[in-house]
Amino acid sequence: MEQKLQLNTVDTLYIEVLELLKALIKTQSFSREEDKTAEIIGNFLADKGVKYKREQNNIWAKNLYFDESKPTILFNSHHDTVKPNQSYINDPFDAFEKDGKLFGLGSNDAGGALVSLIATFLYFYNRQDLKYNIILSATAEEEISGQNGVASILHHFGELDFAIVGEPTEMQLAIAEKGLLVLDCTAKGTPSHAAHPNDDNAILNAIDDIQWVRNYEFPKISPWLGKVKMTTTVINAGQLHNVVPDSCQFTIDCRVTDQYSNKEVYEIIQAHLKSEVKPRSLRLNSSSISEEHPVVKAGLALGRTCYGSPTSSDQAVIPFPSLKLGPGLSTRSHSADEFIYLDEIKEGIELYIKILEQIIYYI
Repeated sequence: MEQKLQLNTVDTLYIEVLELLKALIKTQSFSREEDKTAEIIGNFLADKGVKYKREQNNIWAKNLYFDESKPTILFNSHHDTVKPNQSYINDPFDAFEKDGKLFGLGSNDAGGALVSLIATFLYFYNRQDLKYNIILSATAEEEISGQNGVASILHHFGELDFAIVGEPTEMQLAIAEKGLLVLDCTAKGTPSHAAHPNDDNAILNAIDDIQWVRNYEFPKISPWLGKVKMTTTVINAGQLHNVVPDSCQFTIDCRVTDQYSNKEVYEIIQAHLKSEVKPRSLRLNSSSISEEHPVVKAGLALGRTCYGSPTSSDQAVIPFPSLKLGPGLSTRSHSADEFIYLDEIKEGIELYIKILEQIIYYI
């Protein structure tokens, strides 16, 4: 087994994980339907001589010389995808190469990062001179922030020092990430015939609250993530033209910075709105890692730059320091005819290894 793994150069690993990525693209893996891609990933690791564990549609493995006395790094990325949108021209499940690109659903988000982390894990797998353990996890339900993703298996891993979360960041260092808070609101009013006076119109009451959402600015501003952003995204009321409804429902999408917890933002909004406000969840908080953390300093030394990410990921449910880092471009995610450049995957593997080599060895 060791002899086989010692042949894992960057070039050979790149070729092997590229084929793995193509197999994943060709296999439907919408959130909660990732059973077949979990099997593919597990079989790939087994073929490389790596023992792995599976719980629901989550796969994880530890480095060969895992030592309980050492601190542990988690490599995590997801293998679920969103459903393809209506603007696709290509077959979303046809993993084909053209003009230096690999096309297909999940190629960029987050297949490229996932297979690059798998390659990096294999590169270090049988080294005995590491001062860190490594756990690799390929997880489910990231796209829906589901309960059966990475959060459901963290208790198996023991104490973790930090994580690298594989998402498309162009291999720049996303050291902070906005949290997500979705609020369902109900404005109440007095139902009546539209022909009669009514100063308690539920729709107009909702508009007053929506106007507050539009204009309010949270005072604390994050150096990396800027301001908390609130957006009204859904509204629904009434059925007949001549009836004033007794309620109006609307939804607020809140992108929360590291200056507030989701609970704090919810309580501020609740205090200002007349409408009833119900959070769908308070668990997807903002996350960040210090600029002084060794993994961040290692990336900076290699010419990488730090930034704050407006999009959410599995970082939101990982309760210890984590860095979002991976090949690909975030704006390609969920787009029609999704793709990743082949060179981005190769560079991703190389940079993951170079960053980790600065902190992972005893020598």
